[in-house]
Amino acid sequence: MNALRGFALLLLLQACGEGLSRLLSLPIPGPVIGLLLLWPVVQWTPLREAVAAAAQLLLNHLSLFFVPAGVGVIAHLDLVSAYGMRLLAVVVLSTWIGLAVTALTLRALLRRADREPGHE
Repeated sequence: MNALRGFALLLLLQACGEGLSRLLSLPIPGPVIGLLLLWPVVQWTPLREAVAAAAQLLLNHLSLFFVPAGVGVIAHLDLVSAYGMRLLAVVVLSTWIGLAVTALTLRALLRRADREPGHE
């Protein structure tokens, strides 16, 4: 039952984010705004537990989310064969960029944590 509350909360926040995005004509997707709205919500323990239960359920069945993507690839094999090398280049390049940004962010955060007083 807790997972159901978590799903409801996640969907509500996504809907709020979508509404804000459209209402204010923001260039940010609604789900991203919903994720930003989730941040303060999970600071409250009862809501955090509900979201954690929903997240755990989703993670337990994560492999099912790859089925639609696989079906899409099979359904559009002609596009994959025509643009496969370009797609591969974009995927590899974006992966490397994501890894580099993550590493640089982690390095900056670790340096900042070392400079803070009371850090051992």
